[in-house]
Amino acid sequence: MEFVNSNIQPGKVVVFIKPTCPYCRQTKDFLSQLSFKPGALIFVDITATGDTERIQDYLQQITGARTVPRVFIGQECIGGYTDLMNMHQRGELLMRLRQIGAL
Repeated sequence: MEFVNSNIQPGKVVVFIKPTCPYCRQTKDFLSQLSFKPGALIFVDITATGDTERIQDYLQQITGARTVPRVFIGQECIGGYTDLMNMHQRGELLMRLRQIGAL
C-alpha cells in the first residue's frame, strides 16, 4: 500500500508495469515519445519488489483492476493501455498532461 501510494504524485505520470507484459511495453514506448518535463514520467516495475501479488491486489482496491499497466495522471488512474490510447485518440491526453504540468 505504501509502495503504491508513495509513487503516485500530483504533476507526474506514473505507470505501474511488469517488464514482460506486452501492453506495458507498448505503453512505455508510446509515452516515451512524448516531450515530458524531466522527472514527470515514471515507470514503476512492480516485479522488482517481491510483493507483486500484494501490489496488484492493492491496485485493484484503488482502481478497480489489478492488471498492468495501471496509468496514473497525477493522482487519478485513467486505466491501462487501451484507456490511454482511447484518451489520446479523443484528443484528451495531451490536454490532461499539460493541465498537471507534465509537458
